Amino acid sequence: MDLQRDFIALAIYFVILIGLMVRFKQKRFSKFSLWTGIFLILYFCILEIQNKTFYILIPLFFFLLFSYFYFKEKCRLRNGWLLNLALVSFMGYVALVTATEGSLIGAGILGLLAVLFLVTVLFGIYAAIIFLIGNSFIVLRHESRRLPNLLTLILGLAIIALITLQTFGPRLLPDWSVILLSAPTTIAIYFFIVFWNFLSISLLYQFNQPKYNQDYVIVLGAGLTGGEKVTPLLAKRIDRAIQFYRKQSEETLSPPQLLMSGGQGPDEKVPEAQAMREYALEQGIPDEDIIMEAQSTNTLENMKFSKEIMEREKPGGYHAIFTSNNYHIFRAGMYAEDVGLKIDGIGSKTARYYLPNAFLREFIAVALMNKRLHLIICGLITFGFAAIAVINYFFVG
Repeated sequence: MDLQRDFIALAIYFVILIGLMVRFKQKRFSKFSLWTGIFLILYFCILEIQNKTFYILIPLFFFLLFSYFYFKEKCRLRNGWLLNLALVSFMGYVALVTATEGSLIGAGILGLLAVLFLVTVLFGIYAAIIFLIGNSFIVLRHESRRLPNLLTLILGLAIIALITLQTFGPRLLPDWSVILLSAPTTIAIYFFIVFWNFLSISLLYQFNQPKYNQDYVIVLGAGLTGGEKVTPLLAKRIDRAIQFYRKQSEETLSPPQLLMSGGQGPDEKVPEAQAMREYALEQGIPDEDIIMEAQSTNTLENMKFSKEIMEREKPGGYHAIFTSNNYHIFRAGMYAEDVGLKIDGIGSKTARYYLPNAFLREFIAVALMNKRLHLIICGLITFGFAAIAVINYFFVG
């Protein structure tokens, strides 16, 4: 173990990190994360050069593969799998370097991961139950008691039911059939992995920073209060678009047009686009900088009809982005790519207490987009354990 090398490297890391904290006054977390990533890459590259090895090319390959597909089509679930594959391969590389080179920095990374893993194993499930049920009461105190607002409560109760089944099931069922209890647990683990993949790529997508050269900012509609006024949720989407509008105006003196997209529902007195337009006018946006798309009834149609308007207005080409709530922009981006619209989304902030429920709702919606695949996998898992149970009954029991 080369302690002198590692202590010098750590000293350089903390000196620059403190400089960044002073420079940006702790407001630019992305700067700190970027520096940490650059430092680790440089550190491990130096080790590779010293030892004349090329193991770092393995995680680097997966990271470059992820980067290629991500910047080609950002809103694809495969990007989450590639990102996590790159992270897992990097952790494997760190373990290899720590074992062969005695890297102090590598040992520190693995030690931190081991502590997190241990805490997760010991308290993770029970902490998750407490968090989910506690969060559900907070949501219900602030929101209506509709099914979409009960998702954290339902998930918490489902975990309790699964633990109860695994605890008391073996005592009640005959020995040959106990193996069947592994099916719901395996399915739960499968959906947790799928959810983790969705969550990781969704959170990464939050860091979009579009250039201030846009021709249009599409604002995705939502329900109206009293059938004619924008809701607080929809107002935040419009406010985010207005914020970008004003920032681009300052930077380039050429503001984008706000494309309000939303039709009229059966319980609404006016199209959502019209209510959104009136709200933007109240915020001081000139009428000539607002366009309405008032035919769409869902996010897919928002993207499809908005694309038709922009292509008609600027047949020679255009730059555009869209705004929605931060938890919704990844799925909205998937719909945009489905209609051939190559645009990025920027999200408005959502109350923290509502985020767990919101991301669960988005995950369910995304999972339903691939329901056939999930049903096949769940069916194979169930069939596999059922087959093992039958074999135990006839040949073992």
